Amino acid sequence: MGRLKALGRGYRSGMIVVSVLTLLSVAAPSSAAQAKDSAGTKILQDLQNVFVDIADRVKPAVVNISPVTHSTAKPGGSPRSRPPEGSGSGSGVILDEKGYIITNNHVVGDASEVKVRLSDKSHFTGKVIGKDPDSDLAVVKIEAGHDLPFVTLGDSSTVKVGQWVIAVGSPFGLDRTVTVGVVSALGRENVNLSRYEDFIQTDASINPGNSGGPLFNINGDVIGINTAIINFAQGIGFAIPSNMVQNVMNQLISKGRVVRGWLGVGIQPVTADLALKFNVKEEEGVLVNEVFEGDPASKAGMQPGDIIVKLEGKVVDTPQTLSRLIAQLSPGKSAAFEIIRDGQRRTLAVKLGERKEEAVTASIPKTPETALGLNVQELTPELAERFKLKDEKGVLVTKVEPGSAADSEGIKEGDLIKEINRSKTANAEEFKSAIEKVKKGESVLIRIIRESRAFYVVLKMPSE
Repeated sequence: MGRLKALGRGYRSGMIVVSVLTLLSVAAPSSAAQAKDSAGTKILQDLQNVFVDIADRVKPAVVNISPVTHSTAKPGGSPRSRPPEGSGSGSGVILDEKGYIITNNHVVGDASEVKVRLSDKSHFTGKVIGKDPDSDLAVVKIEAGHDLPFVTLGDSSTVKVGQWVIAVGSPFGLDRTVTVGVVSALGRENVNLSRYEDFIQTDASINPGNSGGPLFNINGDVIGINTAIINFAQGIGFAIPSNMVQNVMNQLISKGRVVRGWLGVGIQPVTADLALKFNVKEEEGVLVNEVFEGDPASKAGMQPGDIIVKLEGKVVDTPQTLSRLIAQLSPGKSAAFEIIRDGQRRTLAVKLGERKEEAVTASIPKTPETALGLNVQELTPELAERFKLKDEKGVLVTKVEPGSAADSEGIKEGDLIKEINRSKTANAEEFKSAIEKVKKGESVLIRIIRESRAFYVVLKMPSE
């Protein structure tokens, strides 16, 4: 028994020692675990310090901009501005020690002068050097009498989805607010904010008042100018790429306006129906529906029905992309257009002119029905005048049957039919002959002129 008791006491003592050691091992991490935790913390601290350093470095170059109205109470009185949260207030960034500032066109509006407040609370009356509504950019110049803090523009062509970005601005009048996020997407268009869109999308928080402020990469370079948000959608903001900013800013400073290239065509997207007719893939290039006589495209031999797939080696997949790429080129430059014509690829060298107006994008046809439902007659001078048509030949639509394929496609009385399945149609007899060649259930490609603007539609013939 005594021996058994002794063994029992030893066992209990051993259990106590093991329990204490276990508690100590839980309460006090091993040196390896401590080293691992320290390394993880160090990585986070290094990342944090990157953002802190960038914020400290760039904030002095970010300014608040608000419209100026001159007080009439006293002659020569100081300018008076709306409060920072007022309509039209926004941000800007100094890109030159002499005081050149880039911001949004919608921030300066119609003003020729704006109030500019710097990070040290000093303020100046800035002169609007130039504005470009097509890109929503404007340049403001302030005279400080000394060199100003500034930042530099980076190369937006190197920006990648997922990289860190920092937005700085004055949302809701809160000066030099810093937010951090990533690049969510590139090449955003059809946002309907400006004529030439190629936005960087970011989830870095952008709010009213951030407009015109910079979007930085982790090197502290400006890769975009924040321009818009989607209302009621958190984490979706847009910035104008720095390469576009550089081009526009240089021209506004040197010329006071932006000069862009001009091709002289009407264009429309390549829909599924059109792709079948032209033997290309859907959304492969953009379809030329009109070539303006005497303009650069016409002189270079471009034709209606050509599909532009590349410009200077860059892929063209939407009308917006083509318009933007042409606008980036200078008038007088010879540009290489890769086109598809009758299934064959070829390259045309076009000497661009100066843009007079935006290339025309035709309305998108709706889903086709099963009947044409058209009445036509040959064009006369009187009818051409009535429907604002410059053409002398063609087949005029005189009636569209409600609910027909033509009606669903948006064809209207007064539309001028110029081609059926890529063959010219100069009179009613040619129209009738061309339609008779189309079998039941097949679709027909029609080129139409409406008030001097052209577009293509595809109609399906009735199956019975």
